[in-house]
Order: sequence, then structure tokens, then C-alpha cells
Amino acid sequence: MLIPLHILISKYNITFSGILHVGAHECEELVEYEKYISRQCILWIEAMSDKVELCKKRYPEILIEQAIVSDSEEIVTFHVSNNGQSSSILEFGTHKEAHPWVHYIASYTETSKLLKNVIASYNIPFNFINLDIQGAELKALKGLHPDYFDKIQYIYTEVNSKHVYENCALITELDDYLRTFGFIRVETCMTEHHWGDAFYIKQSLLTRYLV
Repeated sequence: MLIPLHILISKYNITFSGILHVGAHECEELVEYEKYISRQCILWIEAMSDKVELCKKRYPEILIEQAIVSDSEEIVTFHVSNNGQSSSILEFGTHKEAHPWVHYIASYTETSKLLKNVIASYNIPFNFINLDIQGAELKALKGLHPDYFDKIQYIYTEVNSKHVYENCALITELDDYLRTFGFIRVETCMTEHHWGDAFYIKQSLLTRYLV
């Protein structure tokens, strides 16, 4: 996370009832999350099955689902990168010029899932979502039932100001979509390579948290 979690918690007086982390990789954030919430109130979603198995072995009783999430249920091609973290359902855009040492080494096809269906069997009151799925963050959010945004208070997500991945959503598109559900972007940290992280908060709560 480019924007440290402890800074957001302090600045916005955040309390967690449940965390939904989309793009688990190796659950690197778990140690930080568990300072504030039990791992039984955290659900991780990861596309790569080998990473899912690694996390299950490394962290007992972790809640994790293997799924490629998108805005529709269809057969998609998932590209695996040599560094793991750049793997995506999208082809590289400016990423290949900014990080020429990173490349895809394999790919496979799988039916994508809607986020609302992946989380349906979990009785966790998620109020914080963290998304890190290499340009497909808006697709994942569109796979949530619109009513679910009434329960969410905070959204932390990777963002792009250029097409780092082909046809990825730009930060302005995320702004527009989330604004329809009452969210406003309050923090942004961009790298020189036109990708970064952003933090959104439910606007109706913002005044209270800044007092």
C-alpha cells in the first residue's frame, strides 16, 4: 500500500467491521490488518491458484477464495507475469515501456466471476475494500450489487492515470463511478509511471471523520 494504513486510520478515525481484499497475491497486508481486526473478518480474493494455496499454508484459518473477478461472467484469459504482481486479465499498455524487465510468461483461460457472488456465502459486514488487480479494479466494483455500496464506507484501490494496462479504467472513471454511490477521493499517491493508489470515503461520513 503506497498510502500507509496506519496514517489513514489515524487521519479518518477508521474502525473496521470487515475487510474485503481483492488481489491477495501473498496476503502481504495481513500483518498490518491484524493490528486492527481479526483474520476471521477478512476475506481475500486471488486469481492465481498457486498463490491461494501458498496463503492457506502460510496463514492458518485464513479466509481466501480463488476467483478472477470482473463485471461479467465470461471466459477470460489471465496472463501470469514473471514477477507475479503484474499478472492481469489485461494486456500490458505503458507498463511494458515503464517496466521492460516484466513480461508475461504464461496464460490460462477461466470463467470470470462477479464479486457479489464470490462474497455471497460470507456473513462478514465488509466496510473496507482494498483492490489491487492490475487495471481491472473498476470491473470488479461493477460486479458488486449496487445496494452493497450502502454498507461500504472506505475503498482503497490501485489507480491509473494512463493506460498502464490496455483498456484499464483511468482514475477519473473510478471517480465518476464511485461518486454515483456517494464516495469521494480524499487521498492519492501516484508513481512516476502513472499508476498509484487512491483512497475513497463515503462523503456522508467525511465531515465526522475530519472533526
